[in-house]
Amino acid sequence: MSAPAIGRIQPARRIALEVIMAVRETDAYANLLLPVKLERARLGAQDAALATELTYGTLRQQGYYDAVIELAARRPVVEIDEAILDVLRLGAHQLLSMRVAQHAAVDEAVSMAKEVGSRSASGFVNGVLRTITRSSPDEWHDRVMAEPRNDDERLATEHSHPVWIVRAFRAALAAEGREHELEDLLVADNFAPRVSLVALPGLAAVSDIRGAQKAKFSPVAAVSDGGDPALWPAVAEGRARVQDEGSQLAALALSRVRPILAGERWLDLCAGPGGKAALLAAEALQGGATLVANEITPARAELVRKALAVFADPPQVLVQDGTQFGDRFAGQFDRILLDAPCTGLGALRRRPEARWRKQPKDVAELAPLQQALLVAGLAALKPGGVLAYVTCSPHLAETKAVLESVLAKSHGISRMDTAATLQDVTKRQLELGDGTDGHVQLWPHRHGTDAMFICLLEKAL
Repeated sequence: MSAPAIGRIQPARRIALEVIMAVRETDAYANLLLPVKLERARLGAQDAALATELTYGTLRQQGYYDAVIELAARRPVVEIDEAILDVLRLGAHQLLSMRVAQHAAVDEAVSMAKEVGSRSASGFVNGVLRTITRSSPDEWHDRVMAEPRNDDERLATEHSHPVWIVRAFRAALAAEGREHELEDLLVADNFAPRVSLVALPGLAAVSDIRGAQKAKFSPVAAVSDGGDPALWPAVAEGRARVQDEGSQLAALALSRVRPILAGERWLDLCAGPGGKAALLAAEALQGGATLVANEITPARAELVRKALAVFADPPQVLVQDGTQFGDRFAGQFDRILLDAPCTGLGALRRRPEARWRKQPKDVAELAPLQQALLVAGLAALKPGGVLAYVTCSPHLAETKAVLESVLAKSHGISRMDTAATLQDVTKRQLELGDGTDGHVQLWPHRHGTDAMFICLLEKAL
């Protein structure tokens, strides 16, 4: 069932609630749905910014707001109708984290409750939100923080992350000797990142991206504090596009690990939706190499084709099971990017709802697939070739554990010095933790990127 349209509500709040409900009901992605709704509604810049803050702020802080709502309502949130709970979370965000007139936030929430629930539900919403208005945000914070039983629960509640994710982040940082950075990471996850863009080499330069500044690490990246990127000519023409700087570095680590020899064959094994494939294709074209992109899902393969359509002779896009590439294409590729399917815990700044959608079982279910893809990718690699194993997750079970499991059974595969490669690419000293063992783990709080894991592997001649 799709989320109902909410009528007779201030447009920015209406859009925010519709997106929040769609995220819950249909597993919609806020970062994909919100721009579509904003465009259709033709909101002015101020209202569009309000809708964006309402949507992402509510989704990010959902765990904390649920704790407040439980205290104010005197009942567990699981006993509250889900649509009404969406309304309460949206109202709580305005009352506790925004400079919104209390009467406006409460009155609009009551109107929303009438649209999505019953008359009694609107009275319940009015009572809960007015209870929240009777205490200051600091007082609510003190009450909420009196509940946790240990440090992980305290951090999870205060920074609105599930406890299991807090523990996973703690373990990943501890592996680097940086456990003390955990709270900094959680704080960074709750700040909207700047817009990061890539200028595809040979098609655009960073200077072509109007209103943006050169980024810190990637030599082909620009960052912007605001504005609609689609309105910039280079982006509208496909020569530049929105892409996190960490994702760019993952592709550039592979393309610039060594000089490109004309005639090389490259593979993007899990290419959807196509951002890294486009950057690799541009790099390959400049060096006389060719790229093949693969994606198992037809709909995502079509997104890859659209991403590559900017090239006069677009790379071939296959729709095949990547785990079978070792048999079908044994020893055929000089460079392979394996951006493995993962939980996406490294991109919670951009996809705040993912923290509530993912579960520990997702990690366990993905590990066998990640291992199978890595085995297949290494088999498809030519002797002397390089494979980049990449995940947008710092979870140790999706990064180091996968590598250790596969490499323990593989012969003639060695880890390269990924940090040295990236420092040559960026012309900067990357601040890395201890125990990196050839790989690079980027972090939002330390590098300003998504938490990308990158490890270059070389096959013996």
